[in-house]
Amino acid sequence: MNKNRLELLRDEKELKAKDIANYLKVGESSYSEWENNKSPIPTKRIIELANFYEVNIDYMLKLSNSKYKIDKINNINLILIGTRLKNIRKELGLTLRDLGNKLNCSYSAIGSYERGERLINCEILISFAKYSKHSIDYILGRTNNK
Repeated sequence: MNKNRLELLRDEKELKAKDIANYLKVGESSYSEWENNKSPIPTKRIIELANFYEVNIDYMLKLSNSKYKIDKINNINLILIGTRLKNIRKELGLTLRDLGNKLNCSYSAIGSYERGERLINCEILISFAKYSKHSIDYILGRTNNK
């Protein structure tokens, strides 16, 4: 079988897609699109799913084969996320404009993420994690392990 990780995690808990959609308070069709990789999962929902399954996001999204338990975070700390984004960018020796070009987004969007004004877009987050070689869980403040 060629199941993705979201489906495998759901099956481990013996749940139906409908159950997860209800938990997330989204339509079944939206959840189905995320589970089948037909549309990107919003970052907030990625965090909620990882909290629900108590696993690392990198494993859940198939960015890593290492699975480990991470306790739930109750609040998304935009300032912490922004600080980590900025620190990683500076470690890489990049300007906002450089990073925006590498991630195919505007430098003003990167700046707003770094200032904690809004939650980073999931596609940009995944690209940033891959480029910087930092875990998504670290970037989002779910762990202190890079």
